[in-house]
Amino acid sequence: MRNFSSRPAGWLCLSGALLLCSFIVPVSASRAEDDPESLDIMERQMERLQQQQMELQRDLMTMRKQIAQHRAHLGGSTGTGGHSLQVSGSAGHVRGGWTPQEGQPTAMGERMPASMGRPHIGGHSDNPNGSFIDTPTFESVVAHRDEDLISHMANNNVGPHTRETVGAQSAGALGSKVFHAGSVSIILGGFFDAAAVEENRHVASGIFNSWANIPFHNSPNFHTDNFTGDARYTRFSLMARAPLNAHTTVAGFVESDFGASAETTNPYESNSYVPRLRQAYLTLDDAKRDVHFLIGQAWTMLTPDRVGIIPRQESLPETIESSILAGQTWTRQWQVRMVKDFLQHRLWTGLSIENPATIYDTTGFGAYNGSDNGEYALPGNGNYAKVGSNGVGLTGSTTNYSNEIAPDVIAKVAWDPSWGHYEMEGIVHFPHTRSVVDGVGENHTAVAWGGGGSMILPVIPHHLEIRLAGLAGKGIGRYGSVLLPDTTLKENGAPGLLSSAQATAGVIAHPNKLFDVYGYFGMQRSGRNYFDADGSAYGYGNPMSDNTGCWSETSSAACTASIKSVEEFTIGAWYRFIKGKYGTVQAGTQLAYSRVHTWGAIGGSPTTSLSEIFFDFRYLPFQ
Repeated sequence: MRNFSSRPAGWLCLSGALLLCSFIVPVSASRAEDDPESLDIMERQMERLQQQQMELQRDLMTMRKQIAQHRAHLGGSTGTGGHSLQVSGSAGHVRGGWTPQEGQPTAMGERMPASMGRPHIGGHSDNPNGSFIDTPTFESVVAHRDEDLISHMANNNVGPHTRETVGAQSAGALGSKVFHAGSVSIILGGFFDAAAVEENRHVASGIFNSWANIPFHNSPNFHTDNFTGDARYTRFSLMARAPLNAHTTVAGFVESDFGASAETTNPYESNSYVPRLRQAYLTLDDAKRDVHFLIGQAWTMLTPDRVGIIPRQESLPETIESSILAGQTWTRQWQVRMVKDFLQHRLWTGLSIENPATIYDTTGFGAYNGSDNGEYALPGNGNYAKVGSNGVGLTGSTTNYSNEIAPDVIAKVAWDPSWGHYEMEGIVHFPHTRSVVDGVGENHTAVAWGGGGSMILPVIPHHLEIRLAGLAGKGIGRYGSVLLPDTTLKENGAPGLLSSAQATAGVIAHPNKLFDVYGYFGMQRSGRNYFDADGSAYGYGNPMSDNTGCWSETSSAACTASIKSVEEFTIGAWYRFIKGKYGTVQAGTQLAYSRVHTWGAIGGSPTTSLSEIFFDFRYLPFQ
């Protein structure tokens, strides 16, 4: 039998001496030079000191367990023989057998050294009976560094976003610096952005692709190149978070840029774009019950995720274009979300109630009595349908807000095994209209629905991955980047749902810490729903509509083509050419080709296309 009697004292003395030396050296160094650089070095040394302290605690606990097991074998009395490991804290927890492995991310965003691949325990306190009770400290769990420790625990070879990647920036990545105001931690994020695009058609939407407005041959814009540059997508974000108790954390997150346009905005002098709200939400995370709550404006839960179902871990392309990618599933909207995870953060289930909105196509339906307030004429004398109302008060007076009777209901299941990330989701939506037909008023509600999934396949973990995602259903076109319509109108004024499908596929490579290279294909497609009455064609994709004027710039005929599908192929790269204690500066370029197909009608099925080259520079002061 091995002798354990002297080993704890020896190890403890050696570890204590090392700990004391590691503390004395940085303190004396900081006194020698009192400048920002030395303070930064001191901060890093303090982080190493915290890590050494954690290792010492683990070594001590391991030795105590060995002593307890030895005494139990000899018939001694102790309360630790069947001890179950548990670490909990305000940002996440480790239970059961989860043990960080060598090369895995730690709470400090670093790689786990081989010496740390042992059972993970926080602090402890002895009790009079000779047994011990786990009392993990806040430092031992989060090390004052990572605001989302729980995302590191998936261990799916995909891992959380690297903060410097554009996909992380799109989702709302925060910086690595943490400031403290009492018990509240404040973390800043965002970047300064200067982007530009050269395109072979004039689509006056800047770096935001508006695929539905790509001109056909009959428009002069089809024959005109265009260059646009702006800084309006410069972004700022902030999160305040604090532990409510040993297991529960509350946080608030807000993100804004200048993507909105006021009525007085012009490109000739001031370029005075106004701030807009991107995200603003509150979260509550209960690490004991593995329950996560979110309320506010955030990326819809239909947006594919990278790890679990976690805010700011949405799987978004690395593209420069602010409309992301044709076929990408996303919106940012108000929601109330409840998520529960199981099996050591491997299996996730979520239910979200989200703000509804319906995009109507009213091709063939003229405005009722000249109204521009969401009222459209139906076949017959005096018949009309009401689909929405223009904004009043503090909403946009030129925007028509659709009638909605109930929120959208979204459910999702996510799975993080040891290789890859996989999701399945579904949605139910309720388009609602009011009509008057032959003097009788009636309300109409349809049930729109959809389902889909996504996956991330880490072909070479953290260096090369494949992303696949898709969503299909009826009446859910607005959840795709192209914003194809959800519904048209039936003859009686009820919603006429349009089938919808969208998909994306991408290959993303990270050859080293300085370069990101990507290639994507995206597609969104809409069905057709139509009828003919009184010798006129109504509805989306009606084969009796007039497309004869779509082909020639000199034609005076109509061009009422309904979009059948939009496809986009794109490749690009980012290079981080400056990275240090003052932040990161990166540059990117992207080539994109989009093609629009339409439903056949009188005059054929016109197509159009758009070729673009994007450039972007970003300074990330907090990354």
